[in-house]
This record gives sequence, C-alpha cells and structure tokens, in this order.
Amino acid sequence: QVQLVESGGGLVQAGGSLRLSCTASGRIFSSDDMGWFRQAPGKEREFVAAITWSGGNSYYTDSVKGRFTISRDNAKNTVYLQMNSLKPEDTAVYYCAARPRYSGGSHYSRSSYDYWGQGTQVTVSS
Repeated sequence: QVQLVESGGGLVQAGGSLRLSCTASGRIFSSDDMGWFRQAPGKEREFVAAITWSGGNSYYTDSVKGRFTISRDNAKNTVYLQMNSLKPEDTAVYYCAARPRYSGGSHYSRSSYDYWGQGTQVTVSS
C-alpha cells in the first residue's frame, strides 16, 4: 500500500520560513517523480513544484520561483519543500504527490500524479 505522509506545516509570520517533508512508503521512491501542490480555501488545487526521480530536474510555478526549493533524499524516501519569504497568499493545505518516472503528461498537471498524501496546513499571517 502506497503512503505519502507530509509534515512540517504550521503557522508562520509573513517573511518567515518553513520546510515541508513528505515521506513515502510502499513504492520504490527513487523510481518516482515527486510534486508539491497546494489548495487554498475555495480554490482549486494548484501546482507548486516538482522534482524528477533522480533530482536532476525541478519545476516551479512562477509565484514561488526564487522563494521555494524542492529537493529529495532517495536514501530517506523523502522529498522536501523549503519555503522562504512566505506571503499570506501562500496559505493553503500543501499536498505531496508521486508519479512513476517516464510517465506521460506534464509535471505541472495534477492529473499526471497517481498517489497523494493527506496534506499539511500552512498558514502565513500578515
């Protein structure tokens, strides 16, 4: 059974930092591309960042470029999202997701991912 478990969310003031973690089990983690998505109240779930199975390529939505960094440690079956210079508009539930490497579709597309975590809340106060 595949499990993705996020952690590291919380309440932070604008300008602060958080690091989210997502630990995977039930699959060969190093075979999967990993992504982070977020969903704010009343909005659709949107792409934040993704990283390929080897860590060789990463992708970001424009609004987080230069502030967020995605990374992974295949030995620990964990993907991270370092979030700096947080803004109130970053407030959302953050989800990690997995897709097999070389699978079709865009890394930016929600429908390209087969497995999802339960999410972790990030709240940025102004």
